Amino acid sequence: MLTHDKPATRAWVLHPDLKSDPARRLAEPALQEAASLAEALPDLEVVGSDIVRLPKIQPGMLFGSGKIEELRGVFHDNAVELVLIDGPVTPVQQRNLEKKWGVKLLDRTGLILEIFSDRARTSEGVLQVEMAALSYQRTRLVRAWTHLERQRGGLGFVGGPGETQIEADRRAIDEQLNRLRKQLARVVKTRELHRASRAKVPFPIVALVGYTNAGKSTLFNRLTGAEVFAKDMLFATLDPTMRRIDLPSGDEVIMSDTVGFISDLPTQLVAAFRATLEEVLDADLIVHVRDISHPQTEEQAQDVMAILHDLGVAQEAPLIEVWNKVDLLDGDARDAVLTQAARTEGLFAISAVTGEGMDPLLAAIAKKLDNPRVEETVSLSFAEGRRRAWLFEQGIVTAEAQTDEGYDVTVLWTAIQKERFARL
Repeated sequence: MLTHDKPATRAWVLHPDLKSDPARRLAEPALQEAASLAEALPDLEVVGSDIVRLPKIQPGMLFGSGKIEELRGVFHDNAVELVLIDGPVTPVQQRNLEKKWGVKLLDRTGLILEIFSDRARTSEGVLQVEMAALSYQRTRLVRAWTHLERQRGGLGFVGGPGETQIEADRRAIDEQLNRLRKQLARVVKTRELHRASRAKVPFPIVALVGYTNAGKSTLFNRLTGAEVFAKDMLFATLDPTMRRIDLPSGDEVIMSDTVGFISDLPTQLVAAFRATLEEVLDADLIVHVRDISHPQTEEQAQDVMAILHDLGVAQEAPLIEVWNKVDLLDGDARDAVLTQAARTEGLFAISAVTGEGMDPLLAAIAKKLDNPRVEETVSLSFAEGRRRAWLFEQGIVTAEAQTDEGYDVTVLWTAIQKERFARL
């Protein structure tokens, strides 16, 4: 949605299709995704897009001189102010292309940072965006730093403060990073206190994960009755949202909605948004939501599973796969998806919009979390008073005997409670 106090920045999206790249993606869907990323940013109007075939990358200019001249004419004719390149661009390439074309230029990382900045809402999310942006820009030194004093809004890569191209003072950036790290440490400490208090509640955590725009927030809203921002837009959710819900079985769980994953997300950005992934690390069950109507749904699923694997949770927490948006499928395609889901254990076809398939999904969640209780004896030292108190708070202690070193506590607990105890 564009604001009305200033005209939208006219943008053009380019997807470099490098033939020699082993991680090369299908060009058309990649271009569509890049355009969707651009459209997710307020005050931006995408007036055109192109795939640029590249035999090899030109170190100083990225593209060949003929293509650069051809695009210069296109940008001039369409009054383009900003070019978005769907891939990495070095500082030298950025400066050279900006001079040749007479426009501002942003690469994929810069664009995603802008979107993150626009969407982050929690204190931790905002601080992490600022730090990621500073770390990214520190290596480039091609933008002004007046946006550091902004109160809210974009990062200044696209327009407004920070438009002037002056070299930044590294010391000023480092000082700002140090201030942000101290602020973040305070915020993280507060978060840890919240998490510790939540660990006292024996409710399992169910984390919704998936590629961006897969429909996680719509599903979250349907399951919890919450009014989380849900829109057909990439990166609509950037901060973790948690709600307690009652399953039809009578069990209570904590449902967590998380940031959408995306292919080629730079490592530093994944790290910057660890807050949005912390709930996944704590999850007792992961619900992987897929947009089954998307032409690249298989590739998107692989990207999500790769990130879960990197986080170390893919092998530990049980996982349910949900094929969402069956309402967008017709005829044979819809029948095939419903048939496969019916025949495959741990797979559910649903529509978060219409509510189709909700009952079997909720029943499966309850079944996955139905942990049998086992009796075990835990030996604690006298110094572990807090851990001992937690066991009593859970109401799972069946016997206790004092020893020379502390206590032998016999408990009847679930695997979830045992894991929570280990984290204390």
